[in-house]
Amino acid sequence: MLAPNPVNAANGNFLEKVHKRADGSESKYVVFIPAAYKTDGEPFRVILFLHGMGESGSDGIAQTTEGIGPAITRSQKPFPFIVVMPQSPERSWMADSTDGQTAIAILDEVGKEYKLDPNRTYLSGLSMGGYGTWSLSATYPERWAAIVPICGGGDPADAEKIKHIPCWCFHGAKDQTVPVQRSREMIDALKKAGGKPQYTEYKDVGHNSWDPAYGTAKLYDWLLEQKK
Repeated sequence: MLAPNPVNAANGNFLEKVHKRADGSESKYVVFIPAAYKTDGEPFRVILFLHGMGESGSDGIAQTTEGIGPAITRSQKPFPFIVVMPQSPERSWMADSTDGQTAIAILDEVGKEYKLDPNRTYLSGLSMGGYGTWSLSATYPERWAAIVPICGGGDPADAEKIKHIPCWCFHGAKDQTVPVQRSREMIDALKKAGGKPQYTEYKDVGHNSWDPAYGTAKLYDWLLEQKK
């Protein structure tokens, strides 16, 4: 285990870790462990967070600088989730990509070190990670108690596979990087398939819809209500 990251939240720690792939290569990642987690306690709820393209790389830290990482440090109350934050060097979280598969492997690895609740495992990501959220949820629909895709897009044909998964999607109406239509299409497809997704569209927000999304206190209250 590596030493705790110097940038610690008051209610927990960001821990730097290394995943070793089958081919011998390594992938650095970070896990946030809340102070409420007890090794002798009940299995704990966990979020797998997928960063955007701008945080791609191999330093093992950049993925903590946008999205849920800053939201954790800004939180005015104890953050109630373990958060697994892998990093993508190849700029793709799609389920058939190396990094997408590594993200799942890292989640499983964390589950061997910490007591994670398989019935309260959540998936979220922004931009490139939003695409990954839609993709990984469709490939592994049995794993997630809820998904939170932010300013990404998916394949509407996958709606039938994930219609049962509680979903809260966010997007900025003025997004010039990922057209807001991408989220609208997915939400419409889920509704047509019989799902009941929640959707928040920010009227005057561009691509960065993740700060207001992850800054929404009700999002975490909602996640806490979701259980398989």
